[in-house]
Amino acid sequence: MKKITIAIDGFSSTGKSTLAKQLANNLGYVYVDTGAMYRAVTFFAMQKGYINADFFDKESLINSLPYLILQFKFNADLGFAEMYLNDVNVETEIRTIEVSRFVSKVAEVSEVRAKLVEQQQEMGKNKGIVMDGRDIGTVVFPNAELKIFMTASATTRAQRRYDELIQKGDNVTFEEVLKNVEERDHIDTHREDSPLEVAQDAIEIDNSHLNREEQFALVLELVNDTTKTL
Repeated sequence: MKKITIAIDGFSSTGKSTLAKQLANNLGYVYVDTGAMYRAVTFFAMQKGYINADFFDKESLINSLPYLILQFKFNADLGFAEMYLNDVNVETEIRTIEVSRFVSKVAEVSEVRAKLVEQQQEMGKNKGIVMDGRDIGTVVFPNAELKIFMTASATTRAQRRYDELIQKGDNVTFEEVLKNVEERDHIDTHREDSPLEVAQDAIEIDNSHLNREEQFALVLELVNDTTKTL
């Protein structure tokens, strides 16, 4: 079966990464979590003191970009690749609510996006890849054979994110998670460089009332239909 490029875009906490991992494992494709890349850059900026609630030194972050090494390294025990920043595993650190508060602001920076998009396009040059993010079908792989756009209500997404964080032991309230989701939605859809939008040829899926199994079955059928037409 001919390999294709699968682009999965959508709002935060719609389960894009979960779906992309399921597809990649089932198809034997490479999986790339572009959100993890932006989170790693954000975590770096936080470590260096380039960004906090009242301050963002974009220039220093931009000047540091040539020295950032972002890599995905496969973890056989987990069954997926984890994010490494300058040879350090930061998979756990980048998934916190603190990083979530700033990641959309960092992703607004054109120089950051240019660096990461270039890396992402290189990763997918041989197809056989599932990539999820905010601008995969519109910017990174505009010619992807299959484009999916995930959506759900803000309340539904906040509840999922809240449950996930509580399970990890994070001390958060539902209200602050919902506020974060809504703020990220606004920034993602209103930024000048590569805003979150539905690609003209993308298939929209509202998974507010779908469980993971139903969602996976639906998208796998779309994959099979797409490969049959090639």
